[in-house]
Amino acid sequence: MWSGELYLELHRGTYTSQARTKQGNRRSEHLLREAELWCATAAAHGLAGYPYDRLDRLWKRVLLHQFHDVLPGSSIAWVHREAERAYAEIAAELEEIIDGALRALAGEGGGTVTFNAAPHPRDGVPALGAALTGEAPPSPPAAEHDGTYVLDNGLLRVTVDRRGLVVSLLDLVAGREVLPPGAAGNLLQIHPDLPNHWDAWDIDPFYRNTVTDLVDAEEVAPAGPGAIRVVRAFGSSSVRQTLRLRPGARRLDIETQVDWHETEKILKAAFPLDVQADRSSSEIQYGHVHRPAHTNTSWDAARFEICAHRWIHVGEPGYGVAVVNDSTYGHDVTRQPRTGGGTATTVRLSLLRAPRFPDPETDQGLHRFGYALVPGAAIGDAVREGYHANLPPRAVPGGRAVPPLVAVDDPAVVVEAVKLADDRSGDIVVRLYESLGGRAAARLTCHLPVSGVQECDLLERPLPAGRTPDPGEITLALRPFEIVTLRLTPA
Repeated sequence: MWSGELYLELHRGTYTSQARTKQGNRRSEHLLREAELWCATAAAHGLAGYPYDRLDRLWKRVLLHQFHDVLPGSSIAWVHREAERAYAEIAAELEEIIDGALRALAGEGGGTVTFNAAPHPRDGVPALGAALTGEAPPSPPAAEHDGTYVLDNGLLRVTVDRRGLVVSLLDLVAGREVLPPGAAGNLLQIHPDLPNHWDAWDIDPFYRNTVTDLVDAEEVAPAGPGAIRVVRAFGSSSVRQTLRLRPGARRLDIETQVDWHETEKILKAAFPLDVQADRSSSEIQYGHVHRPAHTNTSWDAARFEICAHRWIHVGEPGYGVAVVNDSTYGHDVTRQPRTGGGTATTVRLSLLRAPRFPDPETDQGLHRFGYALVPGAAIGDAVREGYHANLPPRAVPGGRAVPPLVAVDDPAVVVEAVKLADDRSGDIVVRLYESLGGRAAARLTCHLPVSGVQECDLLERPLPAGRTPDPGEITLALRPFEIVTLRLTPA
């Protein structure tokens, strides 16, 4: 039995090429999750019907665009223009469905109801539920001294120099500096990108032989409470960033807008970290995979570009750091000698490429990326912050809190989907998984009375030898990364 990843030593560029297509897919997947959750919750409370046909059609349209070569970014230009149009239509329809369900759930009233579709609680709002909320606490202002700005929320202290680079990130909870001595984070780097064979498909290792650090800033200035704006120009392109430290957050958020007009180049965002990591952990579907951060063997060296979904994590015993994102897949992780001794680790996100074949206009134009640095993170923190980055809260007017339709009591167990069964029986389908790579025991509670519980497969068909927990006490024991799908029959 093979253990670990079957890494393809080819086509590493497909993690990054055609960023709009990849962003459209990522956003569509999360909008579908929200639509299913809130429509199922509204239907279970008798507040709205469930849009079976619309969701089925939208799911099939999203899955169609995951076909090779669409999602990899290696189709001709026409395909990706059509995909961009399709994703915009999908997003608009799903936003309409979600808005209708949220307003039905929130009811009438003059308050603000904040909905949280993520599987972890956030800012007093329960996971998969909603709460009446007031105004958010104000973010601390940026303190300025001689062109250098400091953001401090009592958990993190971030120093941004006149180049717009993060030159210090102090974790006040752990009492340690996150960046290695003399290093700077939020460093954008650009490389020539001229693969030997297939432009859109490949990144070859020699691209790293030449690099330009983008350190010249046209503007570094406050951008409202708790935020700093950085503007740069390079080549024929420009970039505008907002670095934001929110109150109560142990996370530095970075929003990057790039007006990209380069050819045969790759743009990366680098974060040197003062941790001695011999491996990285990258999110995949329903779990994560470990990869070496060193180059001891030819197999290790071949992994110079790797894929991660919502997060990547590096750490040493007792301390780790995660980088989470809302639309990026390509990454690289390397180790360097640390000034003063020891080894540091650098995590980079691959933001944009500019191959000329088969689409000579690949990724030209305006792009937006969201990513964040999460100091002091364990794997569970990376999982949580990855969901939070991709499922922002939604606030609508109303007067009614919404208890979660289902909840679990073990943070290692993540509820990935809540929907009504496709057979239109009215059963509630709940899909969950163990997220940390260990054993877990969890109790699932349902807000509404349940008369029956049955384990089923991914097609919602009952498993002959599946679990049949007591509806009054739904307890589950999960193996590492195990996926469990349950059908709950309302009483």
